[in-house]
Amino acid sequence: MKIVLIDENQDFASELKKEFENDTFEYFTDGEEALKTIKSLRPDVVVLDLLLPNADGFDIIDSIQKDYGNSIKIIVCSSISSDKFVTKCMDMGVSYYMLKPVKSSTLRQRCEDVLAEPSEVSVKNAQTNNNSKAIDEKISYIFMTVGIPAHIKGYKFLREAIKMSINDPNIINSITKRLYPEIAAKYETSASKVERAIRHAIEVAWNRGKIENINSLFGVSVYSSNEKPTNGEFIALVADKMLLENS
Repeated sequence: MKIVLIDENQDFASELKKEFENDTFEYFTDGEEALKTIKSLRPDVVVLDLLLPNADGFDIIDSIQKDYGNSIKIIVCSSISSDKFVTKCMDMGVSYYMLKPVKSSTLRQRCEDVLAEPSEVSVKNAQTNNNSKAIDEKISYIFMTVGIPAHIKGYKFLREAIKMSINDPNIINSITKRLYPEIAAKYETSASKVERAIRHAIEVAWNRGKIENINSLFGVSVYSSNEKPTNGEFIALVADKMLLENS
């Protein structure tokens, strides 16, 4: 892989450099210099923080998208957990939004994930997971493990969102324009109520303190008790887990 990292945290950069020691890895703290290298290197993935010295992360994302479209994948690694920031990134075409701290091995896996052909994933998923009841059972097991109770409204909205993301992985990039409105139409409610209900379901799980179960479920220490994933990040995490298990 060819990776470009744009981040002012040098310790984070050193850790990633070791993880990607067998790949082409370029590191920058300056956005303009990074864009010059992106033009010449044409990396597979650009990993960046939104908060950069002398640069706006959104401007860099916009520049990459305008010049290269989806041919260069973008992963945001940031300490900002605002849903508005996440939604804006996804609407701009970002493949993943990851909350810091991020394990280097997890980030590497995400880079490999975004470079996989979506069509191949969809075909494999259709071949091995065409039983809707089986999908519902697996999602119910995950929710039980992480502590999301079945009686709250967010349970069914979140389940529907994950199923939609399994069938169409790209929908997570249009979470406010497609995913929330389509769920709202199905259950005759509003997109804003769907968003709030899903957020509440995730908060319930975290408030119950089952972080050990969550990390055990995904095989890595993804979160600490002080971290809560955004709606989109949690939906994508569960959908990816199910896609990988059935690939």
